[in-house]
Amino acid sequence: MQTQRTLDEFRNEPFTDFSKPENADAMRAAIDKVRSELGREYPIIIGGEKIALGDKFNSYNPAKKDEVVGVFSEGDTDTSLVEKTIATANEAFKTWKNVPAAERAEYLFKIADLMRQRKHELSAWMVFEVSKTWAEADGDTAEAIDFCEFYGREMLRWAQEQPITHYPGEKNTFEYIPLGVAAVIPPWNFPLAIMAGMTLAAVVTGNTVVLKPSSDSPTIAAKFMELVEEVGLPNGVVNFISGSAKTGEAMVTHPKTRFISFTGSMGVGLHINEEAAKARPGQIWIKRVIAEMGGKDAIVVADDADDLEAVATGVVAAAFGYQGQKCSACSRLIVDEKIHGELMQKIVEKTRSLVVVQPDDGGTNVAAVINKRSFDNTLSYIKKGIEEGGELLTGGSGDDSEGFFIEPTIIDNVAPGATIEQEEIFAPVLAVIKARDFDHALEIANDTEFGLTGALYSASQERLDRARREFHVGNLYLNRKCTGALVGVHPFGGFNMSGTDSKAGGREYLLQFMQGKSTAQKI
Repeated sequence: MQTQRTLDEFRNEPFTDFSKPENADAMRAAIDKVRSELGREYPIIIGGEKIALGDKFNSYNPAKKDEVVGVFSEGDTDTSLVEKTIATANEAFKTWKNVPAAERAEYLFKIADLMRQRKHELSAWMVFEVSKTWAEADGDTAEAIDFCEFYGREMLRWAQEQPITHYPGEKNTFEYIPLGVAAVIPPWNFPLAIMAGMTLAAVVTGNTVVLKPSSDSPTIAAKFMELVEEVGLPNGVVNFISGSAKTGEAMVTHPKTRFISFTGSMGVGLHINEEAAKARPGQIWIKRVIAEMGGKDAIVVADDADDLEAVATGVVAAAFGYQGQKCSACSRLIVDEKIHGELMQKIVEKTRSLVVVQPDDGGTNVAAVINKRSFDNTLSYIKKGIEEGGELLTGGSGDDSEGFFIEPTIIDNVAPGATIEQEEIFAPVLAVIKARDFDHALEIANDTEFGLTGALYSASQERLDRARREFHVGNLYLNRKCTGALVGVHPFGGFNMSGTDSKAGGREYLLQFMQGKSTAQKI
């Protein structure tokens, strides 16, 4: 298969304007279609073979906790499955690694085409399986399309002749070659975009993949596998296995796994990194780990921020968009004490106006958190935040009678170093910390083990420039919110315990899936 298309310069996929009746009607139709398909069973896929096991588990709708979205085989019950899957991927690698880059990229462009055709349907699956609002689901699908288009173009660039220094009497070349079999372990919170981006970055660079989605979002990954099959990607290049952490552990520790691409919590990421560092019998390489982990992201508001209305809008969007379940979410608001009262009045007012209902309703702003464990954990953190001296301004309670709904919660007067100021909650909980001045605000902002995203609102260019130098995060935003990274525009990844600063959606990202080979020929 050879690519025939002429590629334009990369452009981000536009978001859907649901205020237009025709777009809203199309989304409602997609939701109705997906609702009629809930509860179907999806197989494990190894080398194109579809496998159903006797032991099953269900994926449930967090907003309607008894509603089954999909049924899956429990891969953990067959210990031979991971061995078989990695062997299959390893065999496929022998041929896939030699497929021209242009041909590999074309598969990504075709997947992007299908995603555009089924944009609302893919978004609707996320509405049901992970309780995304219409806008959040649409953004997720758009980002998945962006990853396909961007990584395809980037592979074409990296496959070009690489510049090296000329040396008399030799013909020298430098090229990037793939690594081998990838264990891809994506999160549930961006179940299409991050999952597809991690998987297809490995594929387009010539690697083969064993994909184990989160047990909270396997249906969306199964729908992605349908696209992979439809575009004719060769069997064994992407293999799909459903199961729990036990399956993921087997993938990470297998001697034929060449690298692990992981997005998730700090604790799991550190464990993967530790296990990957151990050389096991039959292993002939040092495994590579590409990890994007957690965050405790802060928005700093200086006393000279000149539009507090815009600041409040940005803070509320960053704190409570997708129920705060983004590694980039604003979970700490650090505000100069001189403007604290005025700003908090605006933020509380906007927070109380958020609509908390079922995500299939187009007017929803905040829906359910992902599962019962998250629900209970969040209420425990809220209680602890108040016990440690915080003042509850709004929210603070939850209702799990139908789904796992928690009110958008703001806790004021949180002390630097308090539990909810330091630990990632991953829920709609905002800790507000007063700063004496700008120096104090930056000190608080940097006093965390994480370093993913951050933002500063200030009218002073001097302060903005200082933040560039001193605010230690991988993604810094000035006079705007700290969420909403765009592929190609804001390469994404963080410092410290936020991961390996992988910079997804950036020009260097694909290098992590390849290794450089230098060849010298005497002439």
